[in-house]
Amino acid sequence: MTPEIIATICETIMVICFGISWPLSIYKSATSKSTKGKSPYFTMAIITGYVAIIIGKIVLGEFTYWLDILKFVLYIVNLVMVSTDLALYFRNRRLEKSKK
Repeated sequence: MTPEIIATICETIMVICFGISWPLSIYKSATSKSTKGKSPYFTMAIITGYVAIIIGKIVLGEFTYWLDILKFVLYIVNLVMVSTDLALYFRNRRLEKSKK
């Protein structure tokens, strides 16, 4: 295996692992209706990172292997999930303020 293939496989594993964690975070945000333990700044930093990597992949046209296309799709899916979690944060903050 070439170093490029190994790097692609490792990056794919990383983006899959991140992707597994977001539905759990979304579920917690949706059911708890609480902002405890959540940081909108942290979430916005993650969103910025996903946008940057997506733009970078488009600009470089890094689609040599089929795993590159999978990673690209997973980056977009993860971006949507993180954005959903951020939206839930703001919903929950509004709910917490209305209870006071």
